Amino acid sequence: MVIPANELKIKGVSVIEAMLDKLDEVLISIRGKNKYVVIDMNRYNYLRKCELEKALRDVREDIENGRSRVFKCRGTF
Repeated sequence: MVIPANELKIKGVSVIEAMLDKLDEVLISIRGKNKYVVIDMNRYNYLRKCELEKALRDVREDIENGRSRVFKCRGTF
């Protein structure tokens, strides 16, 4: 569902909360163009976890296939 920015200005966050009770995501449009996506924190955390797990799998695959290099740090931290 798409919420025009003006409706959000008038009704506030409650309009987003009501929609997220029924939907996984809410789009916010500005001047008729979709500009932002709002999701609840549980869904965000799930998607973030999936993203990080994929990155870890990709790194492990790169290491296994010799597509990695080791860098030595110079200086102190």
